[in-house]
Amino acid sequence: MASERNRTEKKKTYTVGEIAEMLGISDKVAYTLVKSGQFKYVRVGRAIRVSKSSFDSWLEPN
Repeated sequence: MASERNRTEKKKTYTVGEIAEMLGISDKVAYTLVKSGQFKYVRVGRAIRVSKSSFDSWLEPN
């Protein structure tokens, strides 16, 4: 469990599935949110990777 937490803290990106799980929404809604331009993302082949710092900043209240 601790090693999983350390690995998560070191990650620089999230998958769309991880974002969906964190927010408690479907993958389809998460894809729509990502493509809305609310935070930075890159494509790696067909996969989408979301910038952890950009998403975490968006998630925090202003």
